[in-house]
Amino acid sequence: MLSQTPTIQSPCKLICEMDLTSALCKGCGRTREEIATWSRMTPAKRAFIMTELEDRMAELDK
Repeated sequence: MLSQTPTIQSPCKLICEMDLTSALCKGCGRTREEIATWSRMTPAKRAFIMTELEDRMAELDK
């Protein structure tokens, strides 16, 4: 029996455009580094970043 890889929650909205001023993705609010390393982060680190995304996105909308 093959083991299944657990699904990793992602905030990606498939709107991959970086804001040049803030260096955050306009779709999800993550940095390039966070996007690139998302699947290798610990669940705790991903959860922490997820708690920050709403505030980041609010800053982008200003």
